[in-house]
Amino acid sequence: MTRKKQFKAESKRLLDLMINSIYTNREIFLRELISNASDAMDKSYYKALTDESLTFDKRDYYIKVAIDKENRLLKISDTGIGMTKEELDDNLGVIAKSGSLSFKQENEVKDGHDIIGQFGVGFYSSFMVADNVTVISKAFGSDEAYKWESKGAEGYSIEPWEKEAVGTDITLKIKENTEDEDFDKYLEEYTLKSIIKKYSDFIRYPIKMDITGRRPKEGSEEEGTEKEYEEYTEEQTVNSMVPIWRKNKNELKLEDYENFYSEKHYGFDKPIKHIHISVDGAVSYNAILFIPEKMPFDFYTKEYEKGLELYSSGVLIMNKCPDLLPDYFSFVKGMVDSEDLSLNISREMLQHTRQLKLIAKNLKTKIKNELENLLKNDREKYEVFYQSFGKQLKYGIYSDYGSNKEVLQELLMFYSSKEKKMVTLNEYVERMPEEQKYIYYAAGDSIERIEKLPQTELVADHGYEMLYFTDDVDEFAVRMLMNYKEKEFKSVSSGDLGLETKEEEKPSELDEKDNKELFELMKSLLSDKVKDVRASKRLKKHPVCLSSDGELTIEMEKILNSMPINENGNIKADKVLEINTNHAVFKALKEAYENDKDKLSLYTDVLYNQALLIEGLPIKDPVEFTNNICKIMV
Repeated sequence: MTRKKQFKAESKRLLDLMINSIYTNREIFLRELISNASDAMDKSYYKALTDESLTFDKRDYYIKVAIDKENRLLKISDTGIGMTKEELDDNLGVIAKSGSLSFKQENEVKDGHDIIGQFGVGFYSSFMVADNVTVISKAFGSDEAYKWESKGAEGYSIEPWEKEAVGTDITLKIKENTEDEDFDKYLEEYTLKSIIKKYSDFIRYPIKMDITGRRPKEGSEEEGTEKEYEEYTEEQTVNSMVPIWRKNKNELKLEDYENFYSEKHYGFDKPIKHIHISVDGAVSYNAILFIPEKMPFDFYTKEYEKGLELYSSGVLIMNKCPDLLPDYFSFVKGMVDSEDLSLNISREMLQHTRQLKLIAKNLKTKIKNELENLLKNDREKYEVFYQSFGKQLKYGIYSDYGSNKEVLQELLMFYSSKEKKMVTLNEYVERMPEEQKYIYYAAGDSIERIEKLPQTELVADHGYEMLYFTDDVDEFAVRMLMNYKEKEFKSVSSGDLGLETKEEEKPSELDEKDNKELFELMKSLLSDKVKDVRASKRLKKHPVCLSSDGELTIEMEKILNSMPINENGNIKADKVLEINTNHAVFKALKEAYENDKDKLSLYTDVLYNQALLIEGLPIKDPVEFTNNICKIMV
């Protein structure tokens, strides 16, 4: 009788956890077993490299996945180096080298499913789908084979067995279905093939399966007979083996990258740009990154997950690794494969690995450089990209208190009042006249509305270019930038534009004195609605406008008050009502001030509400406003 051995204490506790967990990603067991099989064949290859008496013919090395539905058996075989009795005891009797006991203890209290599911713990993952696991192995150079068998945490047995060829067969007795879990699917060709394609498509050895198909019966295609079909079984290789990222760039065409983008379901569009990276250095890795053309429908929802697929030596270890991309490049799709990363590694450990941080830093620089090259060499394509993701770059500058501005500022574009198209900050600054002090901008809901703003008149009169800000984040982003190439940003609605008014348009000293009393009265009539009423230095044709004092602009007020957390609209910019003293309306104001204070109150209210409308701000009492307009008309 074969004596049953006990697992080491930590291995037993881990098995208990895995067998009894309510587990959501059990399918990775197949990834783990196939990865182990691939490692076994790699060992044969390395042994052949160091022993001249051995030859390695890659055609002799493969993995076979076989299904026995009737007996609920799933068998994974390899032609690798095999294991001796001692190796079976050492490798399968103790915890897998994947983070060890501390990893299990940290996560046992959290049910453990997420982290075990993401990274697996090698051979032990078999027990998530199997009641009984049998391993038959014959080691290279040995005449003997051994069988290792276990029903789970209670222990295992090892005994001599018969096996002709060198290698390992692992047979799983798949569990019966439960109310919560369908285990039958692990005996279905389609499911197993899908799991292999998902996780192990790029294992370098063939993974073979007997695949069932249908074909017309012989002779059934003869004229006058009804076509009959028969099922047949054919051994097929279900993995592609050579990943695209390990191929030489010169071998690949644009269509190859586009097909890969489509096959991996990175998006339904065609990518604007692909980036193929191969690095050998402090950390070695291959990567293929894609800049999409269109924004995913859920991009600005909490359901959207950023991140790149992460592989270790061709084996998928994470579907979305968020630590490889900064948030401002979260639109980038693709994958990274590195032999320097362990296959069995927890999410917490992964976040702190030096290799991953170095890869992430390199990718950030590469993406930035490629976007700059696209802007420089293919402006049209860049503008298509920017239409979709420019806002994300601006969020990147606004977040983290502007710490990313050096990375992103050269990638920004805004609509130009002079060029009538999108321009970069560098293009704007290079065109600035020597005497121009500021980078001027105007903010609004659309280009059409901005062009009609009275506040733009003085800047336009000086012949200076303005940038039009139409995204909610624009003003907040440039506040974080503060300046570009030592030129400050200045809103056309700010109190001081740093521009001189022409001499003939300046109010006289007498006018200034008279106007002061008029404006003070208008200010008191408006109560706390405005901080001040003053003669405008910016207006040319329009009678009135609002400007702002302080850091908060009127456009920023609108944006902040539109957010759910400010639904009461309690954020207020310090507004100044500016009056064009060269406009006919001002004469009516002066006349009312001298002869009819009630009429002045009426005019003041109408002008203030007109200024609000120009800014796209709500009028407190629309009925009163329309009535006041009627009073002026009759």
